[in-house]
Amino acid sequence: MRELLTELWHYRELLRTLVIRELRVRYKNSLLGFFWSLVNPLATVLVMTVVFKYVMGMRIANYSAYILAAYLPWTFFQFALLDASQTILVYMQVIKKIYFPRVLLPLAAVLANFVHFLLAMGVLFVYLYGYVGTPPQLNLVWLPVIMLSQLLWVVGLAAFVSCWNAFYEDVKYLVSVGLQLLFFLTPIIYFSEQVRHTTLLPEAYREGVFWAYHLLNPMATIAMAYRKAILPPITVVQEPSALGQATRFPDMPLPLWLLGVNLLMGVAVAWAGLSYFRKREWEFVERP
Repeated sequence: MRELLTELWHYRELLRTLVIRELRVRYKNSLLGFFWSLVNPLATVLVMTVVFKYVMGMRIANYSAYILAAYLPWTFFQFALLDASQTILVYMQVIKKIYFPRVLLPLAAVLANFVHFLLAMGVLFVYLYGYVGTPPQLNLVWLPVIMLSQLLWVVGLAAFVSCWNAFYEDVKYLVSVGLQLLFFLTPIIYFSEQVRHTTLLPEAYREGVFWAYHLLNPMATIAMAYRKAILPPITVVQEPSALGQATRFPDMPLPLWLLGVNLLMGVAVAWAGLSYFRKREWEFVERP
């Protein structure tokens, strides 16, 4: 028992070392350091706000905050998967010489991005609750559950893609393309309420398709959950200049059952990804 605890402590320290290395390498010799990770999302949100609020007619107060509340979790999801996909190949020479649990490598990439995500969310909270004066929401109590659910999904998917990319380097390109497509299929630049009342489907099918869409796309549920937890309820008003009349999309509360299903699915994906990785990690050393 003592030997097992000693080994676990050793692996914990190794994971911590890998995470710190990932954090240091990213902004090595950079004066601004972590704040560079905010430049891309802030610039992207600024462009989105101009286009969708002033060109497409999305009439909503503090529109950029609602975009950021969903876009920051998306950047964590995106960069964690892309970084994790490369970890086995980057450390291949070390893997062939020293034994250690290889799963620590994608986990370190995920946790390093999670640290950046927490810092970015902290900046968002200071902006919302300190500068803008947005009142804290009761749904904030669900924020740890939402973060845990997303982290489980990312860990499981990162284990899969890092393992596959070790054998087939096309995987990293497929992941990159898939993330670009998934971005537009996730309510980040638009709202879940708009999906629920879309005119693309007959009214009889809209409700069923809406729930299926959120169950099959975990990031859709997570993006909606972050908005509902952090920001006050809104009624989205869209007034395209071409139509000349406003379309209203009433706010819907956070469906806790949907969050619960998302969490359970995240547990299943994390378990499946880690189990699959552990099963195939012995084949890494045979890779030419």
